[in-house]
Amino acid sequence: MSAVPVPPSSQRWLLPVLVVVVSLMVGGGLLAREVYRLPESTPDAVIALPSSTARPAAEQPGPGTVELTPDAAAHPQHAVISQLLQTYFDAINSRDYDQWKTTVTRARIQAKPRASWLEDYDSTKDGSILVYRIDAVTATDLRVLVGFTSIQDPTAAPAELPDATCVHWKLGLPVALEQGHWRVDAVAGYTTPEMSRC
Repeated sequence: MSAVPVPPSSQRWLLPVLVVVVSLMVGGGLLAREVYRLPESTPDAVIALPSSTARPAAEQPGPGTVELTPDAAAHPQHAVISQLLQTYFDAINSRDYDQWKTTVTRARIQAKPRASWLEDYDSTKDGSILVYRIDAVTATDLRVLVGFTSIQDPTAAPAELPDATCVHWKLGLPVALEQGHWRVDAVAGYTTPEMSRC
């Protein structure tokens, strides 16, 4: 006659102890990963803060380099948007319509043909360009809050500031994903720009 073996009592607690040990190891590994994680790298962008000091008239409109606040630089698309706006403003400052067309949507190109664009920007020079924020509206639509200074012939001044030769602007630029590329979209009807004399 054969006896049925009785499982030793030590096997009953082996599985719960094993679960606890594995859980502690996983938790410890996750904690160590957080503690020893390398700090995030600084974005590859020109970081600046809004300046409260006025630039002398002889130095207006300021440098043509697009700068970002830390808030804007934290956005995942900051590098693409910074490069887009740099090309956009460079095109305006060099009166290069063909270059400008590479930065805007088809709708904006149709609304602003070459002759009209050249007339509008004939005497314009933009500088002191600062991106304050980049906000995602949808996966294909961003809003970029940007401030800049523009100098121009007094006859080209905005109607709200007649005869102004230097204007500080702050506006929300709509930026849309078109054919796989971010492009500045039409501003009219979307936002009311803030403007003041320098």
